[in-house]
Amino acid sequence: MPAPPRNPPAQPTGATSSEWGRVADDGTVYVKVGDEERSVGQYPDGSPAEALAFFTRRYDALAFEVQVLEQRVRAGALSPDEATESIKTVAAQVAEAHAVGDIKSLAARLDALRPLIGLQREKRREERAKRIEGSRERKAEIVSEAEKLGQGKDWRNGANRLRDLLEEWKVLPRLDKAADDELWHRFSSARTAYTRRRKAHFAELSEKRDGAKVVKEALVKKAEALSDSKEWGPTAGEYRSLMAEWKAAGPAPKDIDDELWRRFRGAQDTFFGARDAANAEMDKEFAENAEKKKALLVEAEALLPVTNLDAAKRAFREISDRWDAAGKVPREQMKDLEARIRKVEQSIRGLEDDQWRRTDPEKSARADDMVSKLEKAITGVEADLEKARTAGNEKKIKELEENLESRRAFLEMAQKAASEFGG
Repeated sequence: MPAPPRNPPAQPTGATSSEWGRVADDGTVYVKVGDEERSVGQYPDGSPAEALAFFTRRYDALAFEVQVLEQRVRAGALSPDEATESIKTVAAQVAEAHAVGDIKSLAARLDALRPLIGLQREKRREERAKRIEGSRERKAEIVSEAEKLGQGKDWRNGANRLRDLLEEWKVLPRLDKAADDELWHRFSSARTAYTRRRKAHFAELSEKRDGAKVVKEALVKKAEALSDSKEWGPTAGEYRSLMAEWKAAGPAPKDIDDELWRRFRGAQDTFFGARDAANAEMDKEFAENAEKKKALLVEAEALLPVTNLDAAKRAFREISDRWDAAGKVPREQMKDLEARIRKVEQSIRGLEDDQWRRTDPEKSARADDMVSKLEKAITGVEADLEKARTAGNEKKIKELEENLESRRAFLEMAQKAASEFGG
């Protein structure tokens, strides 16, 4: 049997009421909560309808607050503890609400949220367990990678990677104390071992760079002292040796190394620039000499076929003198030019030899003597050429090679003449 209303006031005929409340004649407003009724306040300055409207708006505001709380709880916007505390607060407000409306339904809606919070709490517990397990696995991976880096020699990228791993470690969830401490100890030890080895490496490197600085300073002085040398071959060889020593010295401190290299390279450039200029001038001179010899070849080849041996000999001697006076020619043209002039010479000498054999067979002895002298002279030139090559004297090498080629051509002719006399 329903309990009687508490302090039920008289309800005159003129009182205003609604489904959830009423207004007494004295302006007191009551709200119905189930089978009970309680006072929520007075509204003495307005009509009963206005009084109900006022307290109904209060209810609407409270209902809106309940609705918002429902949405946040269902969306998981609040932690289970936060949600429980919020429900408790709003439930107290509903229980003591000075408003007119379905108070009981608001309380029921709040009560309906409690099982959901329990489910959310359990879900969060499961998710946290998964996160902890994921953290355990990731921390083990971090430790493994750190220990590998700690034994490596990647001094540049290793330090950066260990810093990244440390930052990642900081945001991972903590494990139980024993497990977390054990993994952290391994991680920290790996970082410490790497740092110690890295410092030792750079200390050793710094010592080596200081030593390289001393060596390179000495090399720079040598290079600068050679920069105005005109001994192109030997000096070029010395620069090659200095470069080999430079590379073997290793790097000095970077700013010092850059400055020393600038000076070393500058000395080299000065020397080789002067050598290139000299060679270019020489190439120009040799090219002009080649043109002179080509013009002489036209004169010499015009002597063939020989019709007057004495006149041809006189003309060739004069051409030969001018040929020698013309000087050196580019190496790539030398063989062809020499072959052509020797062909003319051999043609004239061939006729001369025939005449010689016909007129003076005793000249065979002189031919043999000529062969002997030429062979001896060639031996001497070959010895001088070997010395020049050992010394790296390019200028002397070129002169001796041309001399040797000329003498060998004469020797070939002398040998041929001697063999003909012998026959």
